[in-house]
Amino acid sequence: MAGKDTAPVAVAVIGSGFIVDYHVSGIRAAGGADVATLVSRSAMNAERRAAELGIARWTADYREVLADPAIDAVVVATPDDTHAAIAIDSLAAGKAVLLQKPMALDTIECRAILAAEKASAAPLTVSFMHRYFPEVIWLKQVLADGSLGRIHTVRMRNATPGADWNDWFYTADHVSGGVVMQLGVHGIDLIRHLFGPISEVSARMTTARPERRLKDGRLVRSQLEDNVVATYQLPSGAMAAHEMSYTEVQGCDRFRLEVYGEKATAWLRTERGAAALYAPAATGREEWVTPHLSPEPFGAAHHRHWLSIVRGESPRDDTPEAGLASIEVAEAIYRAAGSGCRERPANATGKDTA
Repeated sequence: MAGKDTAPVAVAVIGSGFIVDYHVSGIRAAGGADVATLVSRSAMNAERRAAELGIARWTADYREVLADPAIDAVVVATPDDTHAAIAIDSLAAGKAVLLQKPMALDTIECRAILAAEKASAAPLTVSFMHRYFPEVIWLKQVLADGSLGRIHTVRMRNATPGADWNDWFYTADHVSGGVVMQLGVHGIDLIRHLFGPISEVSARMTTARPERRLKDGRLVRSQLEDNVVATYQLPSGAMAAHEMSYTEVQGCDRFRLEVYGEKATAWLRTERGAAALYAPAATGREEWVTPHLSPEPFGAAHHRHWLSIVRGESPRDDTPEAGLASIEVAEAIYRAAGSGCRERPANATGKDTA
């Protein structure tokens, strides 16, 4: 973005589903950017969603925004089977990309996207929104200062009732997996982000609801997995349990994370609030302590970070390689569930390489 240091970043949002609301509001809350155009495959839907979100321009062809020199960056928030093509085209056009998770259908597509970024002057970022929650930032610092001591076990839970706003989530033509790919990759990335690479996986999975009714009344039949329990081996020798559900009536508040160390226990997004710490040795108190977390609009920190990369104020982050690594772990989960044996992710050394 040379020569545009004082101008707002012009962003096109490609996609019109539920997650687009998060990206549009987050970009606006972050400041320094303008959501200039919305893209949807249907002209009627593009016009309707643009009006709902207060976006002045819309189009039904994403190539129009890629050909527009006024557009600096794009958010790719489309069905999974379109991620690779749109991200590769966008990078080839010199547009900075924020790519919705899962990064792609499989590791082959992920590596193709990484190769496209390497050939482009524009940066790629994968949208792992949970990293930027204030309680996650707090826990990463707690882990760094050693207040918990050696980590023994970790419990991650990702659970929702399941998407009911579109049928593509349950269609094998559009996705390469169920709850693991649609929800579990968030937890996989957060575990790796906080505790390091996952070296070994075991898993069991089932399809508890092969039929479900969408919000618009349509009945969807799917054999994709909707409940999974996976266990991971972490670099320290700690074990992690990862529960994933697309059938929980109430669901989690994004996720639930429990960390048990030799000196202390930390919980995130539980009945004790956004964050809680039981660490008598560190706090001098034989009780749970709730840290002060600075509030700000949902998505602001995430998109502020991305926009700083787009503007060249911050270096590219590790999310593209982490996007690949999350799919490597997901694929190991599928193999482990199928074989009944422990499996190693394709890149079990833990190095994020393309």
